[in-house]
Parts: sequence; C-alpha cells; structure tokens
Amino acid sequence: MLNDDVISMPDKWEYPWYAAWDLAFHTVMLAMVDLDFAKSQLELMLQELYLHPNGQIPAYEWNFGDVNPPVHAWAALYLYNTERDLCGQGDVEFLKKAFQKLLLNFTWWVNRKDRDGRNIFDGGFLGLDNIGVFDRSSPLPTGGQFEQADGTAWMALFSQNMLQIALELAEVDDAYEAMALKFVEHFIWIAGAMDRSGIGLDELWDDEDGFFYDLLRFPDGRAERIKVRSLVGLLPLCATTIIPERTIQRFPRLIEKVARFIVKWPRLVANMLSPRTPGVGGRLLAILDEKKLRRVLARMLDEQRFLSPFGIRSLSRSHLENPYILRVHGDEYRVQYMPAESNNSMFGGNSNWRGPVWMPLNFLILRALLQFYKYYGETFKIECPTGSGRLMNLFEIAQELANRLCSIFLRNASGRRAVYGGTEVFQKDPHWRDLILFYEYFHGDNGAGLGASHQTGWTGLVARLLQGEGYIKAEDLLGETRRSAIKAYQGETVRAPAQK
Repeated sequence: MLNDDVISMPDKWEYPWYAAWDLAFHTVMLAMVDLDFAKSQLELMLQELYLHPNGQIPAYEWNFGDVNPPVHAWAALYLYNTERDLCGQGDVEFLKKAFQKLLLNFTWWVNRKDRDGRNIFDGGFLGLDNIGVFDRSSPLPTGGQFEQADGTAWMALFSQNMLQIALELAEVDDAYEAMALKFVEHFIWIAGAMDRSGIGLDELWDDEDGFFYDLLRFPDGRAERIKVRSLVGLLPLCATTIIPERTIQRFPRLIEKVARFIVKWPRLVANMLSPRTPGVGGRLLAILDEKKLRRVLARMLDEQRFLSPFGIRSLSRSHLENPYILRVHGDEYRVQYMPAESNNSMFGGNSNWRGPVWMPLNFLILRALLQFYKYYGETFKIECPTGSGRLMNLFEIAQELANRLCSIFLRNASGRRAVYGGTEVFQKDPHWRDLILFYEYFHGDNGAGLGASHQTGWTGLVARLLQGEGYIKAEDLLGETRRSAIKAYQGETVRAPAQK
C-alpha cells in the first residue's frame, strides 16, 4: 500500500498509526469542529488506495489484513444526520458514495467471515485485544474455531446501519427500497442465528446465565461456551435500531415484504422481538427481546460486575475473585479482571480490555439505551444500580451512565479529576491541572487515565456527552419530530452534569 494522505491519528506520540475503527469514532468528534474534514476521513478508507477490490477495509497500519469492527456505516450515517440537523439538509451524494463502497465491505464480511454460511461471524480479535482467553486471530491451541458473539453482533449492527442508509436514500431514489429489504433480511437471519429456536447448548445465548458468550467448536464437532463475562457479551445489546413510524408509513410495500419474510421464516424471530410489533416511537430491530434485555441489563448495571463509578467496564469485576480458567493439553489459559494495565503479553501487553473503561463501546451502549427508550417509553423500568431498589427508565439509565463517563474529567467535590489519578502535578499545579489529557482507556475502579495519553480521537467522544447537556428532554425522544429522531440516533440527547 502506498499513500500520502493527511489522516487523523489516534495519538501522535504513543500510537502514531491509523486504525480503521478508531478513525470512524474520530469523525464523530471531528464533526463538532470540521464536518468536511470528518467526511473526508471516512471517504478516505473507502477509496481505491485503501479499500481492497474484494471489499476489505485495511484494519491498521501494522497489519492491513487484520479485521477491525465494521463501524464505518454507523459513522457515515452519524455524519449525514449531523449535517442535516445543522444545515437542514444532509449530503446525499456523500451518503450514496459511502453506501456503494460499504456494500462491498459488507459482502466481504459475509463471504469471508461467515465460515459455514450460518450467519455466525468470526472476525478475529476485532479490536478487543486481550479480552479473550486466546488470541482469536491466531490458530487455536484446541484446534477448531470460534463463533464470536461480538463479531456476530457487529454484523447485526452493520446490517441495521446499512438499512437506515438505504431508507434515507430511498427517499430520493426508489431503487434503494430493494436494498433496504436486503438488509432487514440480513439482520433477521443474523439475530435468529444468535439464539436459534429449539437449540440448547449449541448457540451464543446462554439462557441459564442470561448472557451471550463466544462458542468454541472443537475439531471433533463438540462445542463449549467460553464463559468470560466481557464486552463480547454486551455487544449484542448495541445492535439495536428503531425505525420511526413515519418511515413505516412511507414504505408500505417494503413493510409488506418484511411481513411475508417473517411469516415464511417464523423460527428466526421465535426468540427475538418481532420487527412487526409497534412500540412507542416505532418498530425495533434488536437481538434482545424484553426478557433478554432485563437479564443483560441486570448484569451490566451491577456495580460488583460491569458498572463502575466511571462507566461500563470491559470485563466483569466478578472475574477478580473468580477468573475464567481453561486447561488445554496441560496448559492453563486464564482471564482475570485487571482494572488497569494487563499482565498478559497478548498484543504486546500494553493494551488492556480486561477491566478498564473504554469510551467508544460505552458510547454505543448509550446509543442502544436511547433506542430502547424510544421503543419502550416510560413503562420499562429496571433497578439502577442493580440491587439498589431504585427504578429508572432507560433514558434515566443512559443519563446516569453519561454522568459517570463525564465524571472522569470533571472536578469532584474535592477539586480533583479522576482522569489524573495520583499524579499531583496534574491535580494541583495551576499550569497543568486544566490541560486535560484524553487517555486511551480508564482504570475500571478509580477512573484514572491509562494507555496512550493523547487519544483525543475516540476518547474525545466525551465532548459529545458534555455538549448534550440540556440539549433535549426525555419526553422529546418519544415524539415524532425529525429533530428528536436525529438526536436519539446520534446519542447526543444525554445531559451531562453541570460542573465546569
């Protein structure tokens, strides 16, 4: 690959190379200050110098052939909606060009990463280095293969995003209505594969635990769930998108065809919320029905598990005292909660998804909570935190999570910022204390910044949460105005605390 473009870097000191999924999140933050540059960055990875003719987007500069999570479609739609909200009209040509190239990328995923053609995906480490018991991009010591809950959930979200883009383009070109049907069907096939009707141990959803896990298939055909409670099992929550009722009314032929598809394949929707069931703000495409949602949220909102004072941890704190251990051929493989740096040499050992809080995944969880809120409205309430006896609706839970994320950077009652931990010069020195550093990730218990210290890109997403203070009220999300629908999708609706 030969290129000489200006590219937004994750970190010009410690992390001076581009990575595709980092870049997609960068554009969300960059759009706050330079929307044209943000769009050009997304377009860059879809140009012929970067996008392989087979449709693969290069993962990152150290290994073009590896696989990053497919979030470009989500980012492209985000930028389109941002521009439409600011200017009254989105850039349709930008969206069309992005859609055509992303269609190639989607096809690459379907052809290359769905190994057995069963709508279960195994993209490798998918950016979540150190989160698994093995390096999922390398040959497994057990032999066989992984069926990945996160890889499959990413593809479900990719299908939803492509559907939303197709619906937007169908407003000006009827030809895209057929593409919208294609992506509805893709989503239903993928969601149905994650919890197959009539199947017990041979699937990603564990009904006894109420959680999603990777599935390890051995060469002899046996299968075993890898019961690590991590973001791998929370990502299916993120594959959630509401289709407003006005869109349902706009495309009656499409809705009729979707209905016929569901009647033809009832087993696919047997264990998920039917897309035909109307909610407060429209129809919902989601892997989790209400029962699954309550069970997953009960774990996610437990302060002894995922919910830290500063956001959602990448690994359940329950693995501190109860590490996951797998023994293979006399060797022991272990996953244990570590709130700060990893002691595992996988991927160099300097990147840790075994406990800390990461901003981009928290941002997608926030988006999902707001999508569910638009569907269920005020009636869906659950304890937050789990065991507290305090019931909240999903908007209030999103608000609580956003406040915890923002509190990483804001001064507390003692005048200290969690992001600086015990570094006193940054806490007290007037020349340094207000020059905020945007670290790569954050200590799972005390919120201190870790990893690269200038990860302004995806950690800069916190600016969106701060910007959302007072932007919109909960009741506006349940309306059908164009503005509220855009804000709900973008995740800008969550109000942050009022500290300076």
